[in-house]
Amino acid sequence: MTSHARSAAAIDARSVRRTLLSYNVPSNVRGALELGITLLPLAALWTAAWLAFRWGHTWATIALAIPAAGFMVRLFMIQHDCGHGSFFSGRHFNDWIGRILGVLTLTPYDTWRREHAIHHAGSGNLDRRGIGDIDTLTVGEYLARSRLGRLQYRLYRHPLVMFGIGPAYFFLLQQRWPASARSSGWQSWTSTMATNGAIALVAAALAWAIGIKAFLLVHLPIVLIASSIGVWLFYVQHQFEHTSWDKSGAWCPQAAALHGSSHYDLPAILRWFTANIGVHHVHHLNSRIPFYRLPRVLRDRPELRQIGRLTLTESLRCVRLTLWDATQRRLVSFREARRIDRAAARSTPR
Repeated sequence: MTSHARSAAAIDARSVRRTLLSYNVPSNVRGALELGITLLPLAALWTAAWLAFRWGHTWATIALAIPAAGFMVRLFMIQHDCGHGSFFSGRHFNDWIGRILGVLTLTPYDTWRREHAIHHAGSGNLDRRGIGDIDTLTVGEYLARSRLGRLQYRLYRHPLVMFGIGPAYFFLLQQRWPASARSSGWQSWTSTMATNGAIALVAAALAWAIGIKAFLLVHLPIVLIASSIGVWLFYVQHQFEHTSWDKSGAWCPQAAALHGSSHYDLPAILRWFTANIGVHHVHHLNSRIPFYRLPRVLRDRPELRQIGRLTLTESLRCVRLTLWDATQRRLVSFREARRIDRAAARSTPR
C-alpha cells in the first residue's frame, strides 16, 4: 500500500464531513457573477456561430461550437448547484434559476433534481442502483446473464454508445418524457412538459428569426458536444478502478461519498469550464458547498487531494472498466471478467 493510500484509508469520512459545514455559505453576488460570465459568453459565441454561417463560413460555425459547448457544460453545473440549493442563498431563487437554465440545457429541472438526490442518497450502494447513475453490473451478475443479456450490457458500455449515441438520446429524447421508472407523479410530468413547452417556444422563435437550417447547424453541434462532455464527466466521477461499492449492510454513506467518488484533477482551464465538479469526492461528502468554494476545501484540507485522484490521462483508462469485482474491490474490464470466469471453472470440482 502506498503512502497516499495509507493516508486516505486513515481518514474518517464522518469527521471530515463535519469539518466541511463551514463552507456551506453561498454568496448571491458571487453566484450572479458566475452566472453572468457563463451566460454572456455563451450568447456571444452562439451569435458569432450564426454570423459565421450567414457569411458562408460553415467551418467556423462548427469550430465555435466547441467553446460554446464548454460554456453550456458550465451552465449545467450551475443548474446542478441550484438543484442542491447551494448556488444562491434562497431555495426558491435556486429553483427558479434552475428551471430557467433547464430550458437551455434541455433538462427538466425538478425531475432531474429528484433523481439526482436519489443518486446522492444511494451512491455506492449495490442494492440501490438504477436511478440517476451509470448502470453497473457486478462480475457475478454479468456472468449469470444469457449471451443476449451480456451483449446488451456490452453495447450499453461501448464508448460509441456511452459517450456518443447515448448522450444525444438522453438529452434530446429521453428527457422529453418522464418514463415510469423515473416518474414521481404530477411533479415530474409538470416539470418535463413545462420544460418541453419552453424549449419548443425558444427553438421556434430562434428558427423563425434566423431560419431552421441556421438554427440547427448552430445549436445542434453545441448540444451534442456538451452532452457528450457532460456524460463523460459523470462517468469518470464514479467509474474509476478503486471506487467503492457495497451491499446495504456494509454500506456507509459518508465513506461511499468520499471513496466512491473521484477527484478529477483537471488542468485549470478545464476546472473552470466544469465548475470544479471534478472535486467530486468533496461534493458528495457535502453537496451544499458551492462549486466556487471547493478549491478552498482542498487548500485547507490537503489530505483530501490524493483521495480518488485521477489525471486527464489516467481517466482515459477508465473506459475499459465495466464491472464491479467484489472480491478484489475494484472495477475490472470484460477481459478480466472472462479470466475470473475461466479460473472459477477450473477450480470447480467435477
